[in-house]
Amino acid sequence: MSDYSMIKASAPGSIMLMGEHAVVRGAQAIACAVNRYIHVELTPRDDDQVFVHSELGDYRATLHELPDAPDLQFVVATLRQWLPSLPSGLELRIESEFSHRVGLGSSAAVVAALTFALDNFAETGMSNEQMFDVALKVIHEAQNGRGSGTDLAASIYGGLIAYRVVPRELIPLQGLPELSLWYVGYKMKTPAVLELVERKAAAFPSLYASLDRLMEGCSLQARLAIEMSDWQSLGELMNFYQGLLDTLGVNDGKLSELVYRLRATEGVYGAKISGSGLGDCVVALGAGQPEDLAYEQIAVAVSAQGATCTRR
Repeated sequence: MSDYSMIKASAPGSIMLMGEHAVVRGAQAIACAVNRYIHVELTPRDDDQVFVHSELGDYRATLHELPDAPDLQFVVATLRQWLPSLPSGLELRIESEFSHRVGLGSSAAVVAALTFALDNFAETGMSNEQMFDVALKVIHEAQNGRGSGTDLAASIYGGLIAYRVVPRELIPLQGLPELSLWYVGYKMKTPAVLELVERKAAAFPSLYASLDRLMEGCSLQARLAIEMSDWQSLGELMNFYQGLLDTLGVNDGKLSELVYRLRATEGVYGAKISGSGLGDCVVALGAGQPEDLAYEQIAVAVSAQGATCTRR
């Protein structure tokens, strides 16, 4: 048994401001960590048993056999990745400040928090960049190779970032004005949306390549607007990007209604889908508050704090 009783790690959720979909094909994206966190408590054991307690269910196994658990696939995948380095069994307690049903990057946040906890437990002393690489490998294994790592980067590093997959680029950006996030009431899982877009792109490859270029240009202009604190232009670019997401095939009627209601609100600079689309959330830039909007608002603000870990 270790000479400490517990390891505590936390990682923030995240939202995509710009670059959805195109980022997986090399475009720059803009994302931010938000002040809603996933917390992991790791208690070492003196045997080879593994216990997991979370809102999504409980799990029991041994280090010699970690069977699949569909509701906890990212947790199990992370444990398998770290298995050669684990000194003993462990007990995990996972708590979230937001629902896994909403698009705040819960999968990336739990992988980030658990990676930080296991790095501490195994005393491997990895850098943030090394832990990002390990965590991204886990996400790819759990999602059949899909996922850009944008939400993972925001969860690990915190703040507002510009991110590119290859060559890897992670640039801290200055802050934003007030954001509001609204949940449409349902969501399609990100890998399923990505697969749908891949099928559509295969039918019209040149047109979809043109969409990627427009999305890249929009993200680059958005980065400049942020650096200049030009929120009017940033809002207009968000509206422009929403049109590209519609063309991409990931918009629907309720998302459109929510976007246009928010845009019509005084004090809102722009609004768009945040994330892969076909459900989930819409993000609005600005302090405006619409009246009688029949959708759930999720209170968020940009968090400068990324993933953290301590021993007790």
